[in-house]
Amino acid sequence: MGLFHYLLTVTAHSSSLLRVAMDAKTSSLPSSGDSRKVFACVSMKEEKPFDFLRTVFEGVIAGGTAGVVVETALYPIDTIKTRLQAVRGGGQIVLKGLYAGLGGNIAGVLPASALFVGVYEPTKQKLLRTFPESLSALAHFTAGAIGGIAASLIRVPTEVVKQRMQTGQFASAPDAVRLIATKEGFKGLYAGYGSFLLRDLPFDAIQFCIYEQLRIGYKLAAKRELNDPENAIIGAFAGALTGAITTPLDVIKTRLMVQGSANQYKGIIDCVQTIVREEGAPALLKGIGPRVLWIGIGGSIFFGVLESTKRLLAERRPSTRKDPKQE
Repeated sequence: MGLFHYLLTVTAHSSSLLRVAMDAKTSSLPSSGDSRKVFACVSMKEEKPFDFLRTVFEGVIAGGTAGVVVETALYPIDTIKTRLQAVRGGGQIVLKGLYAGLGGNIAGVLPASALFVGVYEPTKQKLLRTFPESLSALAHFTAGAIGGIAASLIRVPTEVVKQRMQTGQFASAPDAVRLIATKEGFKGLYAGYGSFLLRDLPFDAIQFCIYEQLRIGYKLAAKRELNDPENAIIGAFAGALTGAITTPLDVIKTRLMVQGSANQYKGIIDCVQTIVREEGAPALLKGIGPRVLWIGIGGSIFFGVLESTKRLLAERRPSTRKDPKQE
């Protein structure tokens, strides 16, 4: 509770800094004109024509790159977290084969991360141009949720196969897909889909909202663009805080995904009730340490690589003359 209280205190302080910086910035700008143009000066330097296809393309490349780097670097921690959550009672955690399922998982993480950012970036930019400045957080939150819904179509089968392999049920990803589809049908690849959305939609929305809002506040206070280490630190904080908050949802998702055809749990509510009845409420926080560590470090790497890749892609854009009508 001490750590959680500390994180909330830091978040509140960051929000206050953001409001102060926003007020200072706004007071230094002309009072006339469209408020969205004022916001564009804060977050995007200047209003530019919205190139949907280029935004999608750059988001796909940046998201795919960041996703693969994070998954490869932190897969063993994720495996330990999964085994901690899946074990019942006083069972022992096996520390062998911590990279089990990595190859198959990357095959899913690459398109899922690419699809998420490819949807998130244009949605975010469109919403920021539509919503008033005061609702920028809602724009980031909504874009994160929409990106999560799109990516879930790939993420869920990937997660099911990965976690079944991490818990030793299958030796390879192709075997896992084939046997799951044979024994449980196509729906077996989407086991725990509802609980996955219950965890990942708020996770994506909260994490990206915290990250984007802190970046805006920091840029206003520093009066310059952020460098890669600064983006990484903000990403680590956003990831760790969001990971801690959503741990119970992650435990429920893991139990439903790894149960296979045993059907120990009849659904999300039954899963919660069974865990609390048989193992106690603290079991809903199983794996919180590895999860916060994994997502905190992962957030640092992901957002650091994401922003770096986006910047490199932006530098390769062909220079275009601005249309005065669009300023």
